[in-house]
Amino acid sequence: MELPLYDDHLHLSPSGRGIDALREFRAAGGTGLTLVTLPYPEVRISSGEDFRRSFSITASFARQARDLGLLVHPAVGPYPVLMVGLAEQLGLERAEAVMKEGMDIAAGMVASGEADLIGEVGRPHFPCDPSIIEACDRVLQHGMDLAAELGCAVMIHSETDEGTFRSLAAMADSAGLPREKVVKHSSPALSRGEGTMGVSVSVPASRTLLREAMSKGGVFMAETDFIDDPARPGAIMAVTTVPKRIKGLHFSGEMSDEDVIRVCQDIPESLYSR
Repeated sequence: MELPLYDDHLHLSPSGRGIDALREFRAAGGTGLTLVTLPYPEVRISSGEDFRRSFSITASFARQARDLGLLVHPAVGPYPVLMVGLAEQLGLERAEAVMKEGMDIAAGMVASGEADLIGEVGRPHFPCDPSIIEACDRVLQHGMDLAAELGCAVMIHSETDEGTFRSLAAMADSAGLPREKVVKHSSPALSRGEGTMGVSVSVPASRTLLREAMSKGGVFMAETDFIDDPARPGAIMAVTTVPKRIKGLHFSGEMSDEDVIRVCQDIPESLYSR
């Protein structure tokens, strides 16, 4: 039986290896992925409509990935760190409006079937002026409201501290979005419910973190956050990391067939299938 091997957070770039990186992923045993948009150098964001051009790049890569036989769940959304530069360029009020327009466009692509979830969206992961964080939270709440209407998941980019999961759960509740439909990208090695307030977690695929997540119940997804940057090959992790690490833990007996199927098939499909 071929086991599923799913990377829950992976980026491709027109200036990087692009689809060739996914050929390597597939050759290593990878079967599926969440393909997440990032700001592309080819598209300068200064208005809401600019996001449409950016998200279309992600959708194009997703179509090519499916042609390779991979299961792909595309995620599109206004990357939260953009708020910092847009606020400097346009002023905070206009920057927030542009980001909300980007969120509307992302929701439209989910509605049309070009994407399966909204992401990665949220807050900058580094200290910022409180007004920036407050604006990002308003944009994120708007995104969760849209996701609740659509019944789709939201992938979160944010800081990770003792209040993170509580605030994300409160936003989901306010939107009427099931908490498990909120996915914390680059999460600590937790299992849903253990300190996460019911929010889903996507854990970086280091051996240490995967083993820790397994020891805490094994209700998680695994990710590389591969960013396809030609200046930094293999950053954040190599594109082959998830299939290699999961296969290694399966071979050693630390993950059973059922464990692998849960982490790499059942959980992502329950969250992202539309």
